[in-house]
Amino acid sequence: MNPPDEAADRLAIRELVDAYARCADRRDAAGQMALFTEDTHFVVHMDATLEEPTQELHGRAALAPVFADLNTYVATTHFNGQSTVTLDGERAEGESYCLAHHLSVDEDGRRTMMVASLRYLDEFVKQDGVWRFARRRLMVDWTETRPSAA
Repeated sequence: MNPPDEAADRLAIRELVDAYARCADRRDAAGQMALFTEDTHFVVHMDATLEEPTQELHGRAALAPVFADLNTYVATTHFNGQSTVTLDGERAEGESYCLAHHLSVDEDGRRTMMVASLRYLDEFVKQDGVWRFARRRLMVDWTETRPSAA
C-alpha cells in the first residue's frame, strides 16, 4: 500500500469511529446503523474482565434497539481518545478508547451523570470504497455514577 492510500484509509477509519460517537450523541440511530455492514457482529461486554459477553447481536437491523436505548438519557457525550489501526488491504483491525458521559434526570428533577470508560475492539471492511464496521466489541472497563449539578 502506498503512503497516500494508507493515510487516506486511516483518516477514513478515524472518521468512521467519530461518526459513530456523533450519531450516538445526536440520537441518529439510522445514521449509526449505516456505519455497519449488513452482516455485522456487535458484541457488548458490560464488564471487560469477563470472557462471556453481556449481549451479542448479528446483522445491522439488530442494532436498532441498542441505539434506541440511548434515548433513556437526557444527553450523552462520547469523547473519543487514542486509537490504533492495523491495515490489511480492504480490511483493518483497531482499538479505540472513549469516555462516554450519560446525563439522567429522574421524576423529581435529580440529575445524575454516569461516566463509562469504553474500549472498542473493531474489525473494519472497505466496501465499494467506504469503510464500515464488520465487527465491533464494546468493552466497558469501568463506570462511575454521581450527582450532577444543574
